[in-house]
Amino acid sequence: MTRTNTPNFARKHSADWPWKQPPASLFESEEARTALSAVSETAMPKKTAAPFVLADALLSAFDTNDRINQYLLDSLPAEAWRAEPQEKRNKGRDIAAVVAHMHNVRVMWLKATKGSVPAQLDRFTVTPAQAKEALDSSRAALREVLRSSLEGDGRIKGFRPDVAGFFGYLIAHDAHHRGQITMLARQSGHAIPQKAMFGMWEWGVR
Repeated sequence: MTRTNTPNFARKHSADWPWKQPPASLFESEEARTALSAVSETAMPKKTAAPFVLADALLSAFDTNDRINQYLLDSLPAEAWRAEPQEKRNKGRDIAAVVAHMHNVRVMWLKATKGSVPAQLDRFTVTPAQAKEALDSSRAALREVLRSSLEGDGRIKGFRPDVAGFFGYLIAHDAHHRGQITMLARQSGHAIPQKAMFGMWEWGVR
């Protein structure tokens, strides 16, 4: 370990302590700069950043995506859940049917990938509480499929090209229908609060 001459420096300037302002000569000598550098490194050790692990980051993003689904449902006015769509271009789906579809598509993929398969939702009878519980169960089941693929060969049965693409597909599908839900809520006269509209984009706090 390299020793510094901090004690000599301290004795040299002890008569000037306490300083109201650092003396002009304080930073001029190599001795002073070495001493101050040693003190600084001892007092404020550098933090070591945690290593970035791509697989963990992808799984975390998938979890965040579903928490945004939950946040949207928590922010949805109760009157909007079964409000009749004003435009029939949505195949007659109300918000309840859209959310049921989001979960049921996940179930379809879980069947294809031989994962743990939760029950499907009935679009005509599902409640917001049942939908939230189902989305969480299908998220958890798909997370295991994704994790297994990341730890293996990166493939997803029945899906191309690979597990990274499957992450993108799943998140894009949910995001598409989140936009559909906010549109239907607005058209029905029961719009999502503006705070929640912005909040869905705050991935760092969801």
